[in-house]
Amino acid sequence: MSLHVEAVRLGKVYESEAGDIVALEDVSLEIRDREFLSVLGPSGCGKSTLLRCVAGLERISSGAIRINGNDLEGPPRRLGIVFQRDTLADWRSIIGNVLLVSEIRGTIDANSRTRALELLSLFGIADYADRFPWELSGGMRQRAAICRALLDDPELVLMDEPFGALDAMTRDQLNVELQRIWVETRKTVMFITHSIGEAVFLSDRVAVMSRNPGRVIDTFTIDLPRPRRLAVRETPRFAEYVSRILGVFMSLGILKEE
Repeated sequence: MSLHVEAVRLGKVYESEAGDIVALEDVSLEIRDREFLSVLGPSGCGKSTLLRCVAGLERISSGAIRINGNDLEGPPRRLGIVFQRDTLADWRSIIGNVLLVSEIRGTIDANSRTRALELLSLFGIADYADRFPWELSGGMRQRAAICRALLDDPELVLMDEPFGALDAMTRDQLNVELQRIWVETRKTVMFITHSIGEAVFLSDRVAVMSRNPGRVIDTFTIDLPRPRRLAVRETPRFAEYVSRILGVFMSLGILKEE
């Protein structure tokens, strides 16, 4: 079954005693079936708010979110989410953490442990299945969090700056691994980031947001062959995409040249 997610003139307002805060205004965006879409923007532009709205975790103030033409009324079925913090339970083993969400959902079955071990193997951490999170590095913990999100074979995967807290080398490595897994599984992915290079490297399309309030102001189709190696970042075509996106931010005054 194909999957099509669409935000239509989406608005999100937070009410407070000091006055309303408009986080999102008139946001229209689609996530196409089996595509890797990155949402790129500066801190505070509403990227994470948009993701939570698509996840059904935030009530929208106006507009609509539709999945296959139907209005979203709660978290979509077969949804996987990865946050910037891995949110692993330190008292459970790594494989226990991977199985946790399935246990909560009641979707765990006799094959769940086998699937969990297969995913851990894909990310190179099967040997650590019985270790605890506090024994692992940040990058290994985030790999486990991604495995947990993929365990129930979700149709839609939402990722909120999952590598933002990692060092540059680990982040590069996980970019490569995530791209490899995506090429193999072709999940529909919405990926939040504030890194232009990361967005271009991973994505089929990049949606660019401005802030105050958050709006989608441009989208770019990334026509680079897959699988992509890190060396693609040194090519003229990659640099052209980065330059075009930088130009959007500079035209808005978000980035400035001295």
